This record gives sequence, C-alpha cells and structure tokens, in this order.
Amino acid sequence: VQLQASGGGLVQAGGSLRLSCAASGRTVNGGTVGWFRQAPGKEREFVSALRWGDGSTSYADSVKGRFTISRDRAKNTMYLQMNTLKPEDTAVYYCAASSRNYISSYPFTQADFRSWGQGTLVTVSS
Repeated sequence: VQLQASGGGLVQAGGSLRLSCAASGRTVNGGTVGWFRQAPGKEREFVSALRWGDGSTSYADSVKGRFTISRDRAKNTMYLQMNTLKPEDTAVYYCAASSRNYISSYPFTQADFRSWGQGTLVTVSS
C-alpha cells in the first residue's frame, strides 16, 4: 500500500490542525495504521496508532487528550486531529501502516510498520 500524508502547516500554540493520510494501491481491510513524528535533531517517535478493523486506538502520553486518530473506511484514509498544539509538537509527521493487528497497549516502534508516507511538516509557533 502507498501512503500520502497531507495537512501540515504553520499554526500558533493552542491552535489545531488535521492531518490526513490517504492509502492507495489496495483497500485497507485490516492491520494497524499509525502516526510517528520526528523533530529536528531527534529520533522518530510514536504518536498514535489505530487498529483498522475495530478502531481501537493508542496514544503516546505526550499527546493523549489532545490528539485523536481516526479512519474513514470508504475513503481509505486515516486522520490525526491535533488540538491544543504546543511548540514541542513541531515535527515532520509520518503516517505508517502494518498488516498486523496490534493490541492497543503494544509499545509501537518504527520497526512494527512496513509502509510509510512521505511526511508532512507541522510547525507550532509560540
């Protein structure tokens, strides 16, 4: 599956953005999709994941309560709604997909996902 991320931009602290990730090449019928981010000079880190079949979700502690991951089966697209953004949320955000069905408490890492989007830059100004 090919992934195309979009929706990044410049926003002031406290603002909101919604990222989208459209899948093409095949219909997503199951597995797990997720979002990672990489800030300048830092390693890529897990943000959120969603099990496509039942919609169960998982979040990093740093974004819990502010970010919401979701999917639209008909559009073969996943989203990341980001609210109450902080300057430390500034990063390139990547969407990813795996054919495996991970449980929500799983400690996700980059190695768990085989397909990756190209990344979209989110900049939060203070």
